[in-house]
Amino acid sequence: MKYLALALLFCALASLSDAQCYAKALLPGMTQCHDDIDLTWHQIGSSWRNSACFDCTCTGCCSGFSTPTQFPSDCVSVFDSAACEFIVHKSNDPTQLCPIFGAVGK
Repeated sequence: MKYLALALLFCALASLSDAQCYAKALLPGMTQCHDDIDLTWHQIGSSWRNSACFDCTCTGCCSGFSTPTQFPSDCVSVFDSAACEFIVHKSNDPTQLCPIFGAVGK
């Protein structure tokens, strides 16, 4: 019974985390790995940020940004791909930033 409770706890915790990551297989003998987004090659052991704003190694990538999920209803969330971040501002005035109350990722 305690194993069932433990399994349910792990399932619940997994659904609460939204790290926006994915893993890649590293095969024996590989000296380089491929970035599937930028189609670039990287040395084993290196790390990089690709054009989709993911922080990567040869074994996987995770988003390098947080996605706002809770902010005032009169605001909009816009992704700045140069800075790899979401900017939340008033929908009628982009110069007025809005507070972010909740986000997922990173």
